Amino acid sequence: MISVYTEKVGDVWFGVALEGESVYATTFASTQNNALRGLRESVPFHVSAENPKKTEFAHSVIEALKEIYDGKDVSHGFSLAEEHLPKYTKKVIETVCKVPPGYVTTYGEVAKAVGGGPRAVGQIMASNPFAPVCPCHRVVRADFTLGGYGGGLDVKLAFLKRERRGYPAEREIPVDGKKLRVFPVELVIRKA
Repeated sequence: MISVYTEKVGDVWFGVALEGESVYATTFASTQNNALRGLRESVPFHVSAENPKKTEFAHSVIEALKEIYDGKDVSHGFSLAEEHLPKYTKKVIETVCKVPPGYVTTYGEVAKAVGGGPRAVGQIMASNPFAPVCPCHRVVRADFTLGGYGGGLDVKLAFLKRERRGYPAEREIPVDGKKLRVFPVELVIRKA
């Protein structure tokens, strides 16, 4: 039985859809209705309960979402339920989850690391069920412009500004025997 929880922290509504301690979707939005809609669109089957009595686990996931939203480097201790996702989608999401705060990558770099093309990566990021845990906001165009973002480009840019770390150079992250190139977030901020 998948349950949906939302909570307002500051000016932002955070939401999580979960069953036990498996997270099926996460989101954030400016209104509770938008957060609920985002969760409903991300869960592949009927949600059984919206805003039931909040569990300690649900609260801890929402706290982690808030810390990620604030630009902190969070090592969350929960698993993302990916078994219902297509194999390629799962590969893209797992790869993007490896991009640390302070860095961005491009749709093309993700495609090089997992196969496929940049547009396919963009489509998966557009329907990312685990925002901001899977940091789709850290994936940008090859020219370091923002590209798209469901929450709006101003939200994407604000996210990236909160994640500035001042890293001096690009680096490579190992991904299944390949490399994912990541670049300092300042490259994008300067372009914007």
